[in-house]
Formats: sequence, structure tokens, C-alpha cells
Amino acid sequence: MSTQPPDPSSLPIFTAYPTSAELSQGPDQGTEQTRVRRPAHALAGPVDGTTTPRGAGAPAVVHHPPTVPVAAVARTAGHTAPPASVPPQWPGAGQPPVAPQRAMPPARAENTHVSASAAPQAPTQVAGRADFLAQPKGVDWKQVAEFRGLASTRLAERLGEDRGKDIEAERELGRAIIQEILDDAAADLLHDGRAAWSIDHQRVLAKAIHDSLFGLGRLQPLVEADDVENIIISPHDNAWVEKTTGELVKVDAVADSDQELRENLAFIATRSDSNARSFSPASPHLHMRLDDGSRLAAASWVTANTSVVIRRHRMRKVELDRLVELGMMSPVQASFLRAAVRAKKSIVVAGPQGAGKTTIVRALCAEIPRYEQIGTFETEFELHLHELPEVHDVVHAWEARPGSGEIGPDGRQAGEFTLDEAIYNSFRFNLSRQIVGEVRGKEVWAMIKAMESGAGSISTTHAADGSGAIRKLVTCAMEAGPHVTRELATSKLAETVDLVVQVGLQTRPLDATGTRWKRDRWVSEIVHVAPGEEAVGYATTHVFTPNPQGGPAVPGTMPEELRDLERYGFDLTSYLVEGAQQGDLR
Repeated sequence: MSTQPPDPSSLPIFTAYPTSAELSQGPDQGTEQTRVRRPAHALAGPVDGTTTPRGAGAPAVVHHPPTVPVAAVARTAGHTAPPASVPPQWPGAGQPPVAPQRAMPPARAENTHVSASAAPQAPTQVAGRADFLAQPKGVDWKQVAEFRGLASTRLAERLGEDRGKDIEAERELGRAIIQEILDDAAADLLHDGRAAWSIDHQRVLAKAIHDSLFGLGRLQPLVEADDVENIIISPHDNAWVEKTTGELVKVDAVADSDQELRENLAFIATRSDSNARSFSPASPHLHMRLDDGSRLAAASWVTANTSVVIRRHRMRKVELDRLVELGMMSPVQASFLRAAVRAKKSIVVAGPQGAGKTTIVRALCAEIPRYEQIGTFETEFELHLHELPEVHDVVHAWEARPGSGEIGPDGRQAGEFTLDEAIYNSFRFNLSRQIVGEVRGKEVWAMIKAMESGAGSISTTHAADGSGAIRKLVTCAMEAGPHVTRELATSKLAETVDLVVQVGLQTRPLDATGTRWKRDRWVSEIVHVAPGEEAVGYATTHVFTPNPQGGPAVPGTMPEELRDLERYGFDLTSYLVEGAQQGDLR
């Protein structure tokens, strides 16, 4: 019988990494139909059944059981792999391999030692959790962390100055390095006389290492789920996901300890070449944009537990009519807001955290004529208008950048770039609209200057109600310096802001288990802002007032100056009829 093994690229271990749904089934489950072929493995090459001893005293030939990874056999041949583009031709394909002799391996450095302990059992799932949100079964995550560190070091050494130039090629090289590491570990297991990994377990382990090296590690199955919008963690073993339907579901722990979670976050934060951040006791807060456009916020050392929130943007291309279908607003509200955008009214979208303010801003921006040049200003890219060329022809997108190192004489860290700087610098770009992702501080003063020079700006802020949003913006404007008094800030905002769109948020339980909740969102009020009496500085009118029955706001009082919106498509008749009906109900 020939001692030549079959072509490794034809074996299941060299197929593509499994999906999160496959991983949740366990390493020994799944079907052949779910395995997708991948290119020939980098180590594929002829194996002649002999090997050069790795040390003195090579043991006798050991016949491997059927579960022996072929990759571990191929690794000992000492042959150079052919190019991946030229798959090797194997004589005697389909015949079982014969294990070669193995010699005692040399001692490994401590920092590259691989734990060979058996993988622990998967954690028990909470009742009601969806299987595709479960963590992969049978994975030793401490072992995964060791493999990831080793793979990261090898990848950096091989890439050198080419790191970050070709992401896809970098990932392919990473896959090959991961397989090399697994081959080494599998060979050591066999040499030590311990049980070999099954092919399916190697596939699960390879996927976990790849996710830790290039993705979010144990969080990756959650971010890959199509119906997950937000991920909330505090502490490591208390993880929840918010689905696109508004449902909140508790899921498996994402780390074995807060320390492990911190280490994973620190690795993720420093991995990006264009958006790298620091996460350490000296920088206990982390805010960054992930590769898929999601926003990650984390805090540790200054909080009781390590807390993480990942916001995913599922509705990047959205229109007002879609929000009507979702129940976030009424058709009359959509008609009013569409006309307000076209008439270049300046709008502030306010509400609590997670209420859907960014989604509403995207829908409002979809009503801007595509020929208008837009500028967006965000701490981390969330609007993604610059990624919708079929909606907006020209979008200049600015992103703030935190500084690093010690604070200089000017009170700033080196490399810092703030939102107010971005807005000020944008005045030379001939923008028709300036969209500020979120107003949290003194950048509102630069926004006011932008509104004075051009109409139709849109921004968001956190506030409990429409009138409170104006008070919040006044406070933010005063942070610009002592030259901005309350009277000045109030008068400027009253002159530049036309409408405040308040978004409401309500959370209710779906069952008695405490593991499933539902979040409902809607436009709870729309307030018109205008200059007012000197004592207050501004006057507000509720164009749409809160609905006593719950849900989207109902027509209130229409200021005379807003009736002109009928020229821009506002259905004033329906507004008046609906308002009269609400008056009868009152």
C-alpha cells in the first residue's frame, strides 16, 4: 500500500471556517453540505512517510487512529509547500495515510508554549436563547488567547512594513499561520500520547482563533447575527443583545472574567492602523469605530465592572416611509418632516440613549436633494452617508480623533482633532448642509455659526423632552468660553434652530423570566422654536404633541410661519383633520 496521503485540500479540515450557526452545534456536529471548500492549504505537499528527527531518540512508528489530523502528518515531512495557485497532484489519492516516525521535540520558549489540556464543557444556556447566539461549544478560550498571541507575533514578523496594505491578503496569511500553529499543537499532542483533536474540533478552534485575531473573539457570533442591533455587557457574564425588532435577549457570557474581557478589548483597540485607540488604566474609556462600521464603547478600572456597548447600524439606507411602517412616526409626521427638510429648516433630533436618533437623522438626510453637498461631523462614523453614493452625490465626512500621550501646554494631547475644529475647517468646502452626529459640548457654538451661514443643518443631542433639548444646547454653548453668556447662547439658538424632533423610548417585559424585553420607539413630539420674550429668550410651540394613548405624537398647534411648508409637499389638510379628531377625543 502506498504511504502517500490524499490531497490535504480535499479533506474537511481544509474547508472554510464554520459559520457561527455551525459553531453553536458543537465541533462534532453539522453536515457535509455546510462545509464550503477553501483553496489548498499552504502546507500541502508530498509526504513520503519519513521524517527528519526533531531530537535524539526517535520513537518507533506509531499507527494513528482515524481521527489523527492529516495536517499533523504532513507537517513532519519537511517539504516546501507548492504555490497555492498550483494544487499538488497526489498519487494514491483516497488511500489512508500512514503516520511517520516522530522524534522528541526541542524545548519551546515559555511565551510560545501551547496548553494541551482538554477543552472544557460549554456553558449552560439561559432558557429562551437562540442557538445562533450561543458561544461555540468545547473551546478552551485561554488556549485560544495563547494561540492568538502567537499568531499575531508571526503575522507581524512576516508582514513587516506591508501590514495594512492588503487586508484580504493579510487575512489569508493569518489563516495559514493559524493552521501552522494548530499543526504544531496537534503533533505535540500525538507525540505526548494524548488524545488527538478531531477534524471538526480543529475547524472550530481555527475559527475561534481567526475571530480573536481579526474579529471580536467571543463577541464575533453576536456581531455576525443579522438581527442583532446592539450588544450590552456588564460584567463579562451578563451579556444582552437587542434585536432589530426591539427585543432584548440575554445570551452566554462573552469572557471567563472581567480581566479576560479587558485584555480582549485592549487587543481590539490597538489592532487598527487607521482607528487605533488605547484602553488601559491610564485610558479607562474606549470609543472606537469597528471595521464593519459598528461603534464600540467600553469602560473599566473606573467602573464597578467592565462595561461594553456595541451599536450596530442595521438601517443605513432608510427613508421616512420605512419609519412609518415600523410605527416610529405617523404618515402626517413624515409628511411634515419631509417638507421641513426640503424647505431647509434646521432640525435637532433629541431623545435618550438608544432611542433611534441616528436612524431618524439618516431618514431625514434621505430627503435632501442628492445634488446638494453635505458635510458630516461625528466622533465616530455612524451616519455613513458617505457610503451611500446612490443617495448622496457628494458627502464630506469628518471624524474626530482623540490625542495621545501627555497633555501639552495648550491643554491638549498630541494629534487631537475635535468636532468644533472640523466644523470650523469645513467653511471652505462650499457645503449646502452640515450634519452633526451628536452635540455634547462646545462644538454647538461652531454649529450655530454654520447655521447662521447656511440653513438646513441637522444634529442630535440627548434630552428628556423637546424644551429640555434647547436648555441642553444652551448649556453646551456656554462651554465654549466665558464670552458665551446664557443670554447670547439662548438668542443664537432661538434664531438658528427651527424644529426639535423628540424621540421616545419605552422598555417592557415580554415574559416572566426576566430574559426577554421589548423596546418601543416613536417620535413623541415635534417642537417649533422661535425668538421669544427677553426673560426666557425663546418661544416653543408643540406642532405635534405627546399622544396620551402612547405611540407617535398627534397634531397640536401649527404656527402660521410653518403653513408655508405646504408648498414643499406637507399634507396640511390631513394634519388639520387629524388634529380635529384628536380634539374631539379630548
